[in-house]
Amino acid sequence: MSGPYVIRGSVSLPEAELVWRFSRSSGPGGQHVNTSDSQVELRFDLARTESLPPVWRERALERLAGRLVDGVISVRASEHRSQWRNRETAAVRLAALLAEATAPPPRQRRATRVPRGINERRLVQKKRRGDTKRGRSTRWE
Repeated sequence: MSGPYVIRGSVSLPEAELVWRFSRSSGPGGQHVNTSDSQVELRFDLARTESLPPVWRERALERLAGRLVDGVISVRASEHRSQWRNRETAAVRLAALLAEATAPPPRQRRATRVPRGINERRLVQKKRRGDTKRGRSTRWE
């Protein structure tokens, strides 16, 4: 493994709280697939972790509610032939998922009026376009 996986700022995934499970992958590898456990499933107990600030943990539990099973989030990787690369992929994917889930909510948009000039330009442009189209039609009278 290549070091701690940073979620955001100084908060990172603690290696002690990660649970790894390996199984046979159905992906690329030919006969090699039948002999090696290259598929990786990474599990992280989000409900009971102490490594995340409480506000982040609550936010993540709320946003990832559909993906959690008893407060545990799992990520699976089987794209690569080697178990090591699948481990890297799964850990990076979990860190990115937690970073997105713990991000602060965006600022509320303050409603503003459309400036009169923009509205007038839009109407003039519509009028000009309608005149152009009207000029294309040939009337047989």
